[in-house]
This record gives sequence, C-alpha cells and structure tokens, in this order.
Amino acid sequence: MRLPVFLTTAAIAAAFALSAQAAPAGIATINIDIGAELADKTDTVDDRDLEFLKTELRESLERELGKSGGLTPDGAVLNLVIEDATPNRPTMRQLTRTPGLSYESRGIGGATLSGTLVTADGAVPVRYRWYESDFGNTVAAGTWSDAETSFDRFARRVARGDSLAAK
Repeated sequence: MRLPVFLTTAAIAAAFALSAQAAPAGIATINIDIGAELADKTDTVDDRDLEFLKTELRESLERELGKSGGLTPDGAVLNLVIEDATPNRPTMRQLTRTPGLSYESRGIGGATLSGTLVTADGAVPVRYRWYESDFGNTVAAGTWSDAETSFDRFARRVARGDSLAAK
C-alpha cells in the first residue's frame, strides 16, 4: 500500500511567485531540526544517527537547489523538522542493545518532514512524507536508505517547485 505524499510545494512555488516582486525567488538559508517524536526514539537512534539524517537532508537540498539555481543569498528561509525517520536496517543503537539482532535484518523505511518556508510575504507551511511500500526494494538497502530517498525526492520537488499529488 502506498502511503500518501504530502507537501505543499505548490505553496512553495506560490510563495516564490508572491515574493518575486520583493526579492528574487530562491532559498538563502536552510535550517534543519529534529522533531520530538524522532528524538524520543532513544531505543532506536542516537545522536550520531540524528546528525547523519540532518546532514543527508541538508546535502540533498543544497545539491538539488544548486542544480536549479534555487540557492540565492537574498532568498527565503526554509525551516524544516525531521519529524520521523524509520531505518531499513538496525541502527548501531539497536544492535548494541538487542543481543542476537543482525544487521542482515531489514524492513521498510522512510521519513516525515514538516516546516515552513519564510518569505518577505510570510510563512508557508511545508509537509512531506514518503515511506517505501515494496519490501522487495529493501534488499540492498543500508541503514537509512529509504530516509535518504525521501530526502532526495523532497529536495528535487522543492528545487523544481513541483506540486505534489497524493500517490
């Protein structure tokens, strides 16, 4: 079963269009935080995992916005929160806390993001969620493969200003 994908990238594009008169379209600053739900998963993730996820999301956004010319010094501020992320394989925290657990174990992962795009005209809410739906796609997955895929998909859509429809 495919989970719905939510993101108001149409709102992002609209915010860029509205702010085009006041400032050039683009994003100047990307702020990324960890949500309470993910931070509370202390039996699954540790600080290293949380920093990895933040870095991966930032790199995806910077790469895609860089390709599209969407990174501008006088653009908007994109404030994001990684609300939840599910690993494909056991994390180091899980492996050290659960005797007999193998890194060969695998499952379906993904991530949920929320936040705001702040322009000269105000703040536009942003929400995105993608989780793999086919267990067969996890065969060669690393610990955070599906979360990284979620970040890449989000970044491409933000960079293009695409509207996302539920799948």
